[in-house]
Amino acid sequence: MGETSTKPYLLRALHEWCTDNGYTPYITVQVDEHTRVPMAHVRDGQITLNVGTLATNKLVLGNEFIEFQARFSGVTENVWVPVGAVSAIYARETGAGMGFEVHPYEAPSLEDAPDPADLAEAVESTVEPADATAEGNNGDDDEPTKRPRLTIVK
Repeated sequence: MGETSTKPYLLRALHEWCTDNGYTPYITVQVDEHTRVPMAHVRDGQITLNVGTLATNKLVLGNEFIEFQARFSGVTENVWVPVGAVSAIYARETGAGMGFEVHPYEAPSLEDAPDPADLAEAVESTVEPADATAEGNNGDDDEPTKRPRLTIVK
């Protein structure tokens, strides 16, 4: 596993700085096929988004993605932006902020994903019968209730 970029931490820090100082944090995003934004508001392949707490709902400034709901022309939209697509964050009122290099989003490789048959086999091998008096079994039938036991599959 690679080292996490400093970019999401800087985005969160500058977002907090803007909020603490009463400024409105804006991000500028390079739009591509991995970016989910209202396309009617995209200009020259980019969009500027108000990510202030009053303008967003369910805002998540994650390490890989920024996601939230916001209203555009009166319509609520779900926004999903890879952190690598963010080219700047700044305070609308002062312009103070930071610019970033844009890195294209790389979806996880399917080659690295576990084989579904192996996962099913691992889950089946961890299911053990429980007591006949276990919750969910009222004792009327002779078949004991089976409960899954979760284990970590590496």
